[in-house]
Amino acid sequence: MDKTTKSIVTFFLLITAVVVMFALFRVDQNPPQETTLNALVTNINEGKVEKLEVKNDEMVVKLKDADETFKTKKEEDSSVTETLVNLGVNQEKFNEVEITIEGRSGLGYWAATLLPFAIPVVILFVIIFYATKTIQKGNSKAMMFGKSPAKKVDPNAKNKVTFKDIAGIEEAKEELNEVVEFLKHPKKFKELGAEIPKGVLLVGPPGTGKTLLARAVAGQADVPFFHIAGSEFVEMFVGVGASRVRDLFNKAKKSAPAILFIDEIDAVGRQRGAGLGGSHDEREQTLNQILTEMDGFEQDTHVILIAATNRPDVLDPALLRPGRFDRRVTIGFPDIKDRISILKIHAKGKPLAKEVDFKKLAQRTPGFSGADLKNLLNEAAILAARDDKKSISLKNCFDAIEKVMLGPERKSFLLSKKEKKIAAFHEAGHALVAHEQPHTDPVQKISIVSRGQAAGFTLKTPEADKHFHTKQEFEEELSVMLAGLAAEKVVFNETTTGASSDLRSATGLARRLVTEYGMNENLGPMTFGDKEELIFLGKEIGEQRNYSEKTAAEIDVEIRSLVKKAYSDAEAILRKNQETLTTLADELIDKETIEKDEFEEIVGKKRPIKPSIEK
Repeated sequence: MDKTTKSIVTFFLLITAVVVMFALFRVDQNPPQETTLNALVTNINEGKVEKLEVKNDEMVVKLKDADETFKTKKEEDSSVTETLVNLGVNQEKFNEVEITIEGRSGLGYWAATLLPFAIPVVILFVIIFYATKTIQKGNSKAMMFGKSPAKKVDPNAKNKVTFKDIAGIEEAKEELNEVVEFLKHPKKFKELGAEIPKGVLLVGPPGTGKTLLARAVAGQADVPFFHIAGSEFVEMFVGVGASRVRDLFNKAKKSAPAILFIDEIDAVGRQRGAGLGGSHDEREQTLNQILTEMDGFEQDTHVILIAATNRPDVLDPALLRPGRFDRRVTIGFPDIKDRISILKIHAKGKPLAKEVDFKKLAQRTPGFSGADLKNLLNEAAILAARDDKKSISLKNCFDAIEKVMLGPERKSFLLSKKEKKIAAFHEAGHALVAHEQPHTDPVQKISIVSRGQAAGFTLKTPEADKHFHTKQEFEEELSVMLAGLAAEKVVFNETTTGASSDLRSATGLARRLVTEYGMNENLGPMTFGDKEELIFLGKEIGEQRNYSEKTAAEIDVEIRSLVKKAYSDAEAILRKNQETLTTLADELIDKETIEKDEFEEIVGKKRPIKPSIEK
């Protein structure tokens, strides 16, 4: 019987007891009036009495032709007849009276005798019982404090995940398939003297499917799967985390073969002794216990630890050494082929219109993680439902992409005619410079509808996924970033604060070109500056200069030179195509949004890219 049922049963028992007590001791609303025995004898002798009810030592008198009743007491240890005869009642008149005698029942007698004493005892017992139960419950919680809160997923669960449910990341699945084979057929490996890695570390940006991949390993191997977050080990009391680690590994060993999965292991696995103002004793004790348990695995336990993190750089070196996490599986953002596969998986159960092309969606979503793609289709479904549609259109999907990237439309953010004109020329400048340069990504959409913090946006996406970028591509991208500011200067001969974000992005890119990528002829192929980071907090606090003040001044000069050149290139392109710029801006003011086809009708097809580096 669960706690809720017990509480309901107890409640109804108490209600029943109260009702019984009320029934036994209820008070009559119209009690009979008191009378004397002499008055009773007089009424009998005058023939006024119709009925006489005798209850124990009490007599209730009912008169003829009257609704009134009277009560009186008879003498103790004597009968009704004896009492009335002694008082001189007329025998003939007395014989005419209807007499009923009601004796006290056993239940009523004992209830009247015992209940006044039993009820306080029962109430006291109930209070003591619940108080004791509450104390025991608190004690049991205290005893369970060191137990692991890990949740166990049964291998036969209905929502079991396998490798078929995960698109892309084929290399990662191949690596983890060895873990599955070991759990299924350990004898095959042992006969060849092979030992499977005791720990597998899944590394990748948020949303790329690390947790899903760990669940798929358990589902593929048909073994119990214990999962816990790294933050669930650490409590305010020292030693609790280490106790929970021991309990977790003991549970897994009893269910072996099994998989342990620790999500966000960097919560307890950060490098020891790197905290600000000293170490964190509880976190370090927890980490020490994890290290001990992993290194102390018995050969026949068949328990494998899988952990996930997006910050492998802050993990303790002892955690990553061979014998613990001796295999690292990197999961990156999906390429266009994988994005198509992921979209198909998340599109199951969603009524898509025939016009929806997964390839077009994948081309517009470079850099999207699996979680982002899932959210994209969900937002598209919400937008379609909001418009009372029966299916999800391609426009719903495109709108969802913009919502995921930039935020929802700010319909209440209204621009004046002048501001709208400035925004139109600003975004038209970005689009036109991107179109005129050979190594920039094609323009997919231009809009002056406010989304998030942006008053407008120009959406550019590559035709194919890029893994390497040249200096020329970066320089052209700098020109595109500064094209909005250049357009304001060319058309209005003044600039606005709308370009502040562009300037910040352009300056950051130019600095990376000089200090990180070595793409500068004057300073040469070198990197400058080492970033300092608080390992314990995971925050970057600054940059350590490993160069002189003179070099710092040269870096500033080169950054300024890159930005100025990019601005000059953008301004030159816009002045050369000022008529097209005006046409494009007027179209934006009129329609507020221009898609790729409409854009190319105004500016023409983009020139094919001639690679600066031959294949």
